[in-house]
Amino acid sequence: MQWQQLLFSQGFGSRRECAALVLAGQVRHDGSAVQDPRQDVLPGVREGLTFEVNGQAWPYYERALLMMNKPAGTECSRRPRHHPGVLELLPQPLRRRGVQPVGRLDADTTGLLLLTDDGLLIHRLTSPKHHVAKVYEVTCKHPLENGQLQQLLHGVVLDDDPQPVLASAVQQTGDATLQLTLTAGKYHQVKRMIAAVGNRVLTLHRSAFGPCLLPAELAPGQWCWLPALQLA
Repeated sequence: MQWQQLLFSQGFGSRRECAALVLAGQVRHDGSAVQDPRQDVLPGVREGLTFEVNGQAWPYYERALLMMNKPAGTECSRRPRHHPGVLELLPQPLRRRGVQPVGRLDADTTGLLLLTDDGLLIHRLTSPKHHVAKVYEVTCKHPLENGQLQQLLHGVVLDDDPQPVLASAVQQTGDATLQLTLTAGKYHQVKRMIAAVGNRVLTLHRSAFGPCLLPAELAPGQWCWLPALQLA
């Protein structure tokens, strides 16, 4: 793969724009400027390769996989309507290469959001048949009763589906707070499940998605690269 092709694959513009970056001395590798946009990147060293564009270090990934701590007041849509989109929090090369959210969180929901340009991984993580667990930290309006927790575990009926939906795990963490684990996703599912047992969600935060845990040091609005996920 030539340098101009590698840069193109990573979202740095058209092949012509990527060639121009090289010719302008804006691309560096191992401390030296890349001289020729048609120069081959050594085969077998692309994964794990780090290079610089305009003084900023970039790792090469054939497929991008990111974790973001989604802030409140942002939409997961690629065409947001009422709030800023989460993609606006990413640098332009990642947006150019087609990174998109894996599923959606409501505008007022915070926490762990995965983003990728790998369509097969998106399907693997969001398909109900794969039962990928998602963990939510929920604050309710009213104190929780044990009967409500049991209802969530055994299943509640939502107004758009006669089949009961249930939590994989429920743990009360405070007088009006709980941790809820789901392996399927419906529109506003956590909020509707809590409403179905006679309570109301005040705040909702996702703390885990599959094997990924949201690190405490990742502030709202920040993101980081992830290695390939090891899924069961």
